Amino acid sequence: MIDGGPRQKRSALAANPVLIGAATALIAIVAVVLAYNANSGLPFVKTYVVRAEVPDSAALIVGNDVRKGGSRVGFVSAIEPRKGTDGSSGATIVMKLDLSAKPLPEDSRVDIRPRSALGLKYVQLTAGRSRRTLADGATIPLRYAGNKPVELDDLFNTFDERTRAASGDNLTEFGSAVAGRGEALNDTVRDLTPLLEKAEPALRNLVAKATGFDRIFPALQNTAAEVAPVAAAQADLVTTLRRTFVALDRVRPSIQDSISFGPRALNAGIEELPKQAEFLNASTELFRRLRPAFSALTAASPGLGDAFAAGTPALRRSPALNRRLTRTLSNLQRFGTDRRTFQGMGDLRALAQVLRPTLSYVTPAQSVCNYATLLTRNLASSLSESDSVGPALRTGLLILPNFPDGESGPSAKPAAGPAQDLRAAKPKYPSDSVLHSNPYPNTAAPGQPRECEAGNEVYVPGRQMIGNTPANEGVVTEGQKVGAK
Repeated sequence: MIDGGPRQKRSALAANPVLIGAATALIAIVAVVLAYNANSGLPFVKTYVVRAEVPDSAALIVGNDVRKGGSRVGFVSAIEPRKGTDGSSGATIVMKLDLSAKPLPEDSRVDIRPRSALGLKYVQLTAGRSRRTLADGATIPLRYAGNKPVELDDLFNTFDERTRAASGDNLTEFGSAVAGRGEALNDTVRDLTPLLEKAEPALRNLVAKATGFDRIFPALQNTAAEVAPVAAAQADLVTTLRRTFVALDRVRPSIQDSISFGPRALNAGIEELPKQAEFLNASTELFRRLRPAFSALTAASPGLGDAFAAGTPALRRSPALNRRLTRTLSNLQRFGTDRRTFQGMGDLRALAQVLRPTLSYVTPAQSVCNYATLLTRNLASSLSESDSVGPALRTGLLILPNFPDGESGPSAKPAAGPAQDLRAAKPKYPSDSVLHSNPYPNTAAPGQPRECEAGNEVYVPGRQMIGNTPANEGVVTEGQKVGAK
């Protein structure tokens, strides 16, 4: 008899339909669980976790793909809201990546792109060039995040009812503009051929590498990025400028006249400004020389302030004085326009011409030697003594010795002084009486030496002297300072 043993038991287990069904159900359940959790990662599979700051999650959901170079390298495991330091809001996405994507440079770029027109999104990773890499769990900063993508509904929202109506009007007007002008358009296209042929070399130079034409669009992008924060303010500015333009529209004729006469004004400036340059240079030199005077005004300002204070009442009374002077000035005007006045002025002019030589000769006696002042002073002093009858002229008595041909009496010749016996102990006539006379002294008149001789002649003892003295007596008289002119 053959004993079946364990083999018979295994056959009995395989032939049991209940056990087979239970095993199949278990395998199916495990497969469903694995398929359901596949978007969250397979169990026991290591991943490379990277976080990224973005300005907007843009309808991204957990489980969306993460691609690099067009290949799927992971998925989005979480999306967290984020608030910036400036008050702005954004999002932080958590990505679980395959180990094949590790490590990523720290300047890698993150973009959220549409996967289909139905709104499905994915995250596009673009590796940077930095040598420094992101550790597991590190965060890509916001500055490496791309701009928010344009959604299909955003595109459709641009064509609202007003835009559609305006587009219809534009098509109607443009169609009317070109209607019946086919021949003219053909001529225009034909005439553009030479322009395009000649423009080719210029365009080739424009896009050459040396011109840096390829940098113009990034520069425009940077400019737009700088202007974007103040776009609302600029829009408000344009809106508020409407009032200014409406006001300018009211004075449009005046503006047109100003523009029309502008060339004349510019031409006048071109002609006159060079001529005024000399005046401006002279003015600059004048003010440079006046600078010390302006500096002196600091010390003189108190006195000027007192003068202004004292002059203010006088100026207030000047209108009344001016009204009273009206009659006087009217009489002066009649006097000035009288025919006899002109005749008298002519006679005075003739008199002045006749007196000019005499006055030219006599004037230095006062302007240089001060003789007129001294004469009037001495005349007043000579009549300063008076009694009940009237003033008396002061006189002085000079007694001269009597000798032959002396000045004390008649003589046959000018006095020459007494004969002296130089050997005698006591001269016969001890007084010196030699004639000194200067009937026409020099007074700095034209043709004379510049000296004031009258009253300043030096007496020379023992010598007769008639006429001008040989020495120059200078121009100093009583009442003058030494060296005065």
